[in-house]
Amino acid sequence: MDKELFSEQVQVERKLFTFELRENPRGRFLRVTEDVGGRRDTIIIPAAGLESICEVIGRANTASNVAGAPEVG
Repeated sequence: MDKELFSEQVQVERKLFTFELRENPRGRFLRVTEDVGGRRDTIIIPAAGLESICEVIGRANTASNVAGAPEVG
């Protein structure tokens, strides 16, 4: 049985993202679930990879800010 250590949700447009830090006998992991109109997709990230994932997301955020407003059309 998994033990929940942390849980938080973020609403982005029509998508609801749920972040759950959990632990089981095999270790800790982050479960990220995307819910769009009842359809769910989930990824599991081992705790050992969280720092690397955060760094990549940070770089993607910086690149998005540098790129400016998105092109529409």
